[in-house]
Amino acid sequence: MNIDSIQNGVVIDHIEAGCGMRLYKLLGLDLLDVSVALIKNVQSRKMGKKDIIKIDADINVNLDVIGYVDPGATVNIIKDGILCEKLSIDMPDTLVNVVKCKNPRCITSCEQELDHIFRLSDKKSKEYRCIYCETKAN
Repeated sequence: MNIDSIQNGVVIDHIEAGCGMRLYKLLGLDLLDVSVALIKNVQSRKMGKKDIIKIDADINVNLDVIGYVDPGATVNIIKDGILCEKLSIDMPDTLVNVVKCKNPRCITSCEQELDHIFRLSDKKSKEYRCIYCETKAN
C-alpha cells in the first residue's frame, strides 16, 4: 500500500485502533473536497495497532472532537512538507455540539436551537454527561 506524504495539511496519529472511522465521521471529513486517507490497524511499536488520518489540506480540526474520541491521539501540522507543530490532545472539560443527547425527554429534544452540551464527569472512565438531564454520552 502506498500513501503519499502530504505537503500542507494535518496528520492525526496514534489513534486507538478502530476509532479512526468514528473520528472521521465526527470531524465531518466525509464532507471535505480534499484528499483524506484513513489508515486502519497500522502496526505500531508503542500501541500494537493504531489508526492514522491524513488530510491533504490546511484546515482547522476540532481538537475537542479528537480529545473526546481518543485523548491519546496526536495532531501533526505539516507545512511545505515539514512537520511544524505537534499537538498532544487531552480530554476537553466541555463538549458543545459534538454529540447529541439521546434522552427523548431532554430539553434539547424539543428546543431545536439549544446547544447540546456535555461535561466531563469522570476522566478515568472517559464519561461525559448532558448538562441538562445528566444522560451519559455515547
